[in-house]
Amino acid sequence: MKRLMLATIIGIAVAVVAWHSASETRAVTADKAAMAPVESSMHEFMEYVFQPTYKRLKVNMASAPSDNQGWKAIKSDALILAEASNLILLRKADKNQADWNAHGVHSREYGGQLYRAAKAKDFAAAKKLYAQMLNQCNACHKQFATGKYQLAP
Repeated sequence: MKRLMLATIIGIAVAVVAWHSASETRAVTADKAAMAPVESSMHEFMEYVFQPTYKRLKVNMASAPSDNQGWKAIKSDALILAEASNLILLRKADKNQADWNAHGVHSREYGGQLYRAAKAKDFAAAKKLYAQMLNQCNACHKQFATGKYQLAP
């Protein structure tokens, strides 16, 4: 009798856990799956997503990598900056949305090209693309941050 009672309780507990897990999965509807910023401040977003990555990349782009680890560091940071540029497109500008979007797209493109140059271990191309990406970042900062936060290669 005690075994039957224990088996019943365990069975009910397993069923409740399974149902709860399934209902959590079903709870994510299309509207909840839509992209939404976690941090509303663009300054904070840039400071904590882009700035640390840029600082690492700046150090790694100072000279051609001598080993795979060096190339991996450049590839990683270039890819992070390129993909994070997609997140810029998620945010809305106070004005000049078309320019905002263009800066985001161009930053993504240069970051992606930098990533591919690093994959090919082509430092000359990577250096050129790195400078182009920074020029794009600076153009955006000039237009949308009143010229503050200019980046140097």
